[in-house]
Parts: sequence; structure tokens; C-alpha cells
Amino acid sequence: MIYCVIPRELEAELYDKMVEYYKDNPNVTVTVDRREGPDRRAGQDAGSFKERRLTRDRRRARVPGTFPDTDVPEE
Repeated sequence: MIYCVIPRELEAELYDKMVEYYKDNPNVTVTVDRREGPDRRAGQDAGSFKERRLTRDRRRARVPGTFPDTDVPEE
């Protein structure tokens, strides 16, 4: 899915044109950006966000416990 996001300030000018342009493409959705309020990141440096970011290991966890010896006994 592809989203064509129109800024609120340009909605009257662009929205109908873009809907018409992409009407034959079912993979494109035209939408208007409706976010309101101040940007919560304003006035903060990028480092503060980097410190709060969590990095997770998505690999499957190992089975807990120990493994038996695999050495072949000497005869």
C-alpha cells in the first residue's frame, strides 16, 4: 500500500487532483495530514530521542539449560 499524504494547507488545491490521478491504482491511498498541536520534538536535540530508543533482539531465545556431552567415549 502506498499513501499519498497531502498537507492540510494544500488540501483544497491538491486533494481532488491526486484522487483523480490515482483513481485507477488500487495500491495508492490519498489522505490529508490531520495532525494538530505542537511537534513534541521541537526544541530537543536528536540525542535525547536516541537515548530513549529501545533496541531489541528479535532472534529466538535459546532453550534454557545445558546440553549433554557429545564426545564419543573411548573404548
